[in-house]
Amino acid sequence: MAKPVGETQQKILLLLLGGLALGLSGSPKRYFRVAKEIRKEWRNIERRQLQRSLKLLYKSRLVKTIEHRDGTTDLTLSKEGKNVALRYNLEKLEIKNPSHWDKKWRIVMFDVPEQLRRLRKTLHFHLRELQFYQYQKSVFVHPFECRKEIEFVLEFYGAKKYVRFIEATHLDNELHLKSHFGLPYR
Repeated sequence: MAKPVGETQQKILLLLLGGLALGLSGSPKRYFRVAKEIRKEWRNIERRQLQRSLKLLYKSRLVKTIEHRDGTTDLTLSKEGKNVALRYNLEKLEIKNPSHWDKKWRIVMFDVPEQLRRLRKTLHFHLRELQFYQYQKSVFVHPFECRKEIEFVLEFYGAKKYVRFIEATHLDNELHLKSHFGLPYR
């Protein structure tokens, strides 16, 4: 397990992970928006602090360098570095509350085998952290768009095959849920 890293090191790991996200972004519009944010964050890191943090990340094997024949060097995340960066992303994960509710319920159901009890508890923990309402033992409900957040959690833990995601327009105890989430009764 890697040693805890400082705030600047966290930022560097997340920025490098953002570079990975650039490669995976589907649309040019999204690519340029992410690139602009990454460039802005790099500028906010003081040079000496950046060099010191990069050296520490390299020593801890969270980043690696790739030397090219033309004399340039690429700095990339190691496998462990990706895991650490994703963990920091996971800790900051939240579902945005839009100004207008689309009247759809997002339902997450999971059936995790007993031998993976820890995974079940972890999923339960993250769904509660994301403000889901526990509808039944392994069924959770949320009123706002959260597919990407759920996919991120599932991908991080390798739990996709145990979880189902449903969007519904009606639930039988909707008034209770609306009250719980502070939604209008109409």
